[in-house]
Amino acid sequence: MNTKDLSNFFDLTGKAAMLTGGAGIIGTRVCHGLAAHGASVAIADINEEGAQTLARDIAATYKTAAIGIACDVALEDSVAAAVQTMCDQFGGIDILHNNAAAKADDLGAFFAPVEDYSLETWRDIMSVNLDGMFLVAQAVGRRMIEQGRGGSIIQTASIYGLVGPDPSLYEGSEYLGVQISTPPVYAASKGGVVALTKYLATQWAIHGIRVNTLVPGGVESGQNETFQKNYAARTPMGRMANADEMIGPVVFLASDASSYMTGQMVVVDGGWTIR
Repeated sequence: MNTKDLSNFFDLTGKAAMLTGGAGIIGTRVCHGLAAHGASVAIADINEEGAQTLARDIAATYKTAAIGIACDVALEDSVAAAVQTMCDQFGGIDILHNNAAAKADDLGAFFAPVEDYSLETWRDIMSVNLDGMFLVAQAVGRRMIEQGRGGSIIQTASIYGLVGPDPSLYEGSEYLGVQISTPPVYAASKGGVVALTKYLATQWAIHGIRVNTLVPGGVESGQNETFQKNYAARTPMGRMANADEMIGPVVFLASDASSYMTGQMVVVDGGWTIR
């Protein structure tokens, strides 16, 4: 291998990528990052208008192909249609960032104590965070197997899929004006993502499909100052993450730079889980 080959490890030119939850806080920045490294990008989001607006911005900025697609990951038919649309447009799929996640419309119900947590809210969140993760991975994995050229799947979990929450963080903490916590359904669903990743990695390695997990720590996204201070005090690096800090790890996992990695977690948490 020569020096030129080494310099191209992160090049995604000629690759087609789909991102679910692509118009969200992390998804938006990762879409930019993948396009900046040469990938064509399909932005799949329940917010179709936001996905299409982002696609136009990316196409204009990076001179690469980008489309926005309406997709509700909790609905099998919607997932199948989104994957078909992408493959029709780009001739296949090489990269999936399986990133969509949900909060309840009723934030009070979403952040309720575990003793009072409603089964309805639990099932609503699971239908996106875990059922949706499975449906998208299944549809894309099936297509990658048919294509016969392998691929990379990156699934977004959370530090709360690895460790329990610290209750002291939440004293006086709010999100969009609502008292917050780490909901039990969030932790359980994100732990499920880690387990699903390991399972899929063992099943699909024979097809050249790598499946890994991005595990972000807390990302600034509307939490009040109290929460941010509490979080910073608990974190070795002394702050929350910003969404741009997820770009590098996803590009790494999507590219040939991680060609011998599968079933692994890339934890991007400022040191949170080492304490």
